[in-house]
Amino acid sequence: MRLAFLGTPDFAVSCLAALAEAGHEIVAVYSQPPAPRGRGHELKPSPVHACAAELGIEVRNPVSMRDPEAIAAFKALNLDAAVVVAFGQILPAEVLEAPRLGSYNLHASLLPRWRGAAPIQRAIMAGDAETGAEVMRMTEGLDEGPVLATARLPITAEDTASTLHDKLAAAGAALLVETLPKIAAGTAVAVPQAEEGATYAKKIRPKEARLTWARPAVEIDCKIRGLSPFPGAWFELAGDKGPVRVKALLSRVEAGQGEPGQVLDDRLLIACADGAVRLLKVQREGKGPQDAETFLRGFPVAAGTVLA
Repeated sequence: MRLAFLGTPDFAVSCLAALAEAGHEIVAVYSQPPAPRGRGHELKPSPVHACAAELGIEVRNPVSMRDPEAIAAFKALNLDAAVVVAFGQILPAEVLEAPRLGSYNLHASLLPRWRGAAPIQRAIMAGDAETGAEVMRMTEGLDEGPVLATARLPITAEDTASTLHDKLAAAGAALLVETLPKIAAGTAVAVPQAEEGATYAKKIRPKEARLTWARPAVEIDCKIRGLSPFPGAWFELAGDKGPVRVKALLSRVEAGQGEPGQVLDDRLLIACADGAVRLLKVQREGKGPQDAETFLRGFPVAAGTVLA
């Protein structure tokens, strides 16, 4: 098929690579403009932009796909279809309807649950037992189009946003490669989304990341794993020069009882409102991620300490 690919972050890279490997003619890649990254705040291309450059595909970085010139240039590509994976812009109807067979989105949830910006994080934070990747024909509504294909994945007690991201990216890439020939042949069946059960995966706000120990252990564990590694659920420890912020990156629920925030042993078992969580991996402000044992050798936390 003659395609345009629209995507920006790491999640979309495996999809672009898989479509190119499958032999599709990707005539243009659209990605968000280069942005300041790293300590030097140098302008760097997005992961999808960098991948496309390596593949020798033309990259376009329109500030807005609503710009008349951008729309005209897109229409001039004479596409069979457009594939959109976490592009980062709302596409107008003129763009969505320009390709001969329409525009298709890979979304990382089981629609209509978790439409929107942060479906992977929200699914873990909500304690969902499963999630998935779906190929959807795009409409002007936010993730409201009919679904053509689904890959389901369980969410395990060890999954973080990072591990689930990688699993869904791989599953989504395979699903796209499997589904596009069916779209070309006219055999793909588009099933309208259910009208009930829709939820919205709002963008993660910084103020959500602080841990409140006076919540059930299961809820806190889900929050820790859902926000790992970024932005990272955090708490504070008393240090020699004042409070030290520590991110909790991995945890598990265990039996335990005490005042919420109380450290119950010498291996970071923390009491919650109901039960306890054991912190398995943490990151002290200004340091790299560490397993709990390594962290405690450099920053001992005595049993009985109450965390803020």
